[in-house]
Formats: sequence, C-alpha cells, structure tokens
Amino acid sequence: METRELRYFVAVAEELHFGRAAQRLAMAQPPLSRAIQQLERRLGVVLLHRTARAVALTEAGSVLLREARTALDAVEAAERRTRRAAADLPGVVLATKAGASSELLSKLLAAYAAEPGAVAVEVVLCGPGEQEGLLRDGRADVALLQRPFDTTAGLDTEVLHSEQQVVVLPAGHPLAGRPHLSMAEVTTLTDLPLPRWPRRGGGYRDGPGPQVRDHTQLFQLIALGRACAVVPESLRAHLRDDHATVPVPDAPAVTTVIAWPPHSRSRAVADLVRTATRL
Repeated sequence: METRELRYFVAVAEELHFGRAAQRLAMAQPPLSRAIQQLERRLGVVLLHRTARAVALTEAGSVLLREARTALDAVEAAERRTRRAAADLPGVVLATKAGASSELLSKLLAAYAAEPGAVAVEVVLCGPGEQEGLLRDGRADVALLQRPFDTTAGLDTEVLHSEQQVVVLPAGHPLAGRPHLSMAEVTTLTDLPLPRWPRRGGGYRDGPGPQVRDHTQLFQLIALGRACAVVPESLRAHLRDDHATVPVPDAPAVTTVIAWPPHSRSRAVADLVRTATRL
C-alpha cells in the first residue's frame, strides 16, 4: 500500500462521507472513490459499507484505520526526525498535557538540568490527548502520558506514579458535601452532564454533555453549573473557590508514564527517562 492510499482511506474513514473527505484532501470525489475501490480490490476485503445515505466502516475497515494512522504517523515521524538530525541542534522536545503532572514536571526539569551533559528541553504544552500524537509523529522526543486516557501501545514507557480520581462539582451543589460518590452516581447527574472531548479524527461523540477543548473551558462550565467532570486528584491544585471535589473510589486510577519511541537512540532521551524514574 502507498501512503497516498492510506491518507485517502483515513480521510474517508474519519469523515464517513466521500464529499467531505474529497474537500479535506483538496481533490475531486470520483478519483477518491476509485482509489478506495482499488484499495479494496487489492486487499480483497470490503472496507466501507456504502448506501445512498451513509458510509460506515466494516470490521476490516476499522482495523485498517487504526493501522493506517500508525503507519502515517511513523512516516511523518521519520521525516521530522531526519530533518532535525540534519539541523544538528542538540535538545529534547517533551510533550505534556497542560495542567497535568505540573509538580512532577517542574521537579523533572530541575533535576535533569543538574545532570552532566544535560541539553535544552523544549516543553510543549498540549490539549487533552494531543501529546501522544506529537510523540508518535516525531514532533516530540518524549512525553508524559496518562493511562487510561492516553494509549501507550507501541511505545516504550516507565511508570512514574498513580493517583485516584475525583469528581469536580460547582461549589454549593447538594452532593458537594458527600464523602465519596460512585461512577454510577456521577453519570446519572442529568443537571451536570459529563463533558465531551474531541476525538482524534476530529468531531465529538454524540451525547448531552457540553463540547470542551481544554480544562480552562471545562472548569468554567462547571463553575457555571453546566457540567461536572471526573479528573485526576492532582488537578485540585488548579481549581478555584467556586469548585468542589468529591472522591470517586471506583473510577479507574490514573497512571502517569514517561514514554518514548522504542527505536530512539538519543542519549538525551535516555538521561531524561533515567532522571524521571529516579524521581
């Protein structure tokens, strides 16, 4: 398969509409349809169910979408890392979610700077879920990720710490004084729906909750009484007086890991990882 074909397929699979995918690719729709048909013939599988009204992924199409994203990320990563190596500029790019693991990040940067041979570390602060993409496509050398929110498949990782989650409510809400809440109780708060974050391919899942792009927006909506959210307990440090938090013991624990590409041979990345695990 050619990268061109994979890009065509990913656009159609994410848009689930040939017209919108063609627009996104800046091409006409007929050649895009032919390219997808040729790809299906070559693979000997049906990737998309097509009707006059809708396009849907088959099971094989879902597998190819996942694999194609990984393959395209790898190609882009190879291009970026090759150009950066040619530039001969020492340094490490570290991606992390804005507001997450702030204390850990501060300690890590200070400890690494004190190491012999330390190089400059450029910190890229990302929106939720973005740091994983930057690491996979070569825009970052190392990243702080949080499971289960981020996927670490195909990456090398070291676990740094785990923490429980809390639900953030507007101050003064009737449940704000409870010693704890269950996830079932949180999901049934119809007056405070859980937020909807953007999907990797763009767009939002269906649901009653407000669409959000970052924690600043989310916390403002919570203070206004328009939403609630289940977040790692370390985010308490970023809350204001118009928020309240209640532990949610049955919410999955959040594990922060430092991650890097398995083929990385960067001594600076190795030193940064060693410093993080020592902390």
